[in-house]
Amino acid sequence: MLVEIGLVILGFVLLIFGADALVKGASALAKKLNMSDLAIGLTIVAFGTSAPELVVSSVASVKEQSDLILGNVLGSNLFNLMMIMGIVALIKPITVQKSMVWIEIPISLVVIIVLYVLSNSFFDSDLASVSRFDGVILLLLFAGFMFYIYKGLSNEIPSETQKTPSYSNFKMTLLIVLGLGGLVYGGHLVVTNASDIALEFGVTEKVIGLTIVAAGTSLPELVTSVVAAIKKNADIAIGNVIGSNIFNVLLIVPISALIKPITYNSSFNFEMYLLASATLFLFLAMFSGKAKRLDRWEALILLVGFIVYTSYMILN
Repeated sequence: MLVEIGLVILGFVLLIFGADALVKGASALAKKLNMSDLAIGLTIVAFGTSAPELVVSSVASVKEQSDLILGNVLGSNLFNLMMIMGIVALIKPITVQKSMVWIEIPISLVVIIVLYVLSNSFFDSDLASVSRFDGVILLLLFAGFMFYIYKGLSNEIPSETQKTPSYSNFKMTLLIVLGLGGLVYGGHLVVTNASDIALEFGVTEKVIGLTIVAAGTSLPELVTSVVAAIKKNADIAIGNVIGSNIFNVLLIVPISALIKPITYNSSFNFEMYLLASATLFLFLAMFSGKAKRLDRWEALILLVGFIVYTSYMILN
C-alpha cells in the first residue's frame, strides 16, 4: 500500500512538471507558427493531455472492460468541464474567443448527442453498443473537426499583448516531448496505483472508471489548464478542456470500439445527460454578466455540481 501511495505522489510530480513544460513549448510553437494559442490548445495540448485516456481505454478494450472505457471517457469529460473549468475560472474568470462560444463549445455538445444516439443503438435492434461501424462514424467526425481547426483557426494571429518567450527549435521540441512524456507516464502511475488501492476496498469497475480512473487520466488537463491560467493564457486553458472533451469522444471511443465493440450500459445515460447539461450551462454562461466570460460564481456552480455528483456516485 505504501509503495502505491508513493508512486501516486511521483505521478503527481511528473504531471506538474510535464504540464509546465508542455504549456511553455506549445505557446512558443504557437508564436513560431503564427498560430493562435486557441488552435494549439485545441490540438497539440488537447491530444497530449488526452493521451492517458487513450492508453487506459485501449487497454480496457483489449480486456473487454466496457464499463471502464465509458466510465473513463464520460467521467474524464465531466471532470474536465465541471471540476477543471470550475477551478480555473475561480483562479481567474475566463474570457474566451468568439469562435469558442459559437463553434467549439456547440461542437462539444453535438458530439455528446451523437455518442448518446450511437451508443443507445436507436437505429439498430441489436444490443446497445458502440460498434466498429459507429467507431468509423466518430472517426470521420474527428477528421472533420481537425480539418476545421486547420482551415478555420490555424491562421488566427496571436494576441500582441501576450508575452510568449522565444525558444530554439530544439528547446521548443524538447519541452513539448518532455511535457507529453511526463503527462503520459505521470497519469499512468496515478491511475494504475490509485486503481489498485481502490480495488482493495471492493469498488466496482464502473465507479472506478467514473471517479478514480477518470480523475487520474484528467490530471494532465487539470494541471495544464491551471498552469495556463496562472500564466494568464486563457486560450490554452479552455482550448485544452474543450479540445480534450472532443478528442475523448471522437478519437478515444472509436479507437476502443475498433479494437473491440463496446457494450453499452444504459446506466451511463445519466452521465450523458449531466455532461450535456453542463456543456449547455457553459454555453449560456457566455451570455450572462460580462459577455464571453465564465465568471467565478458560474465556475462555483460547476464545481459544486461536480462535488455533489461525485459524492452521490461514491455513496451509492
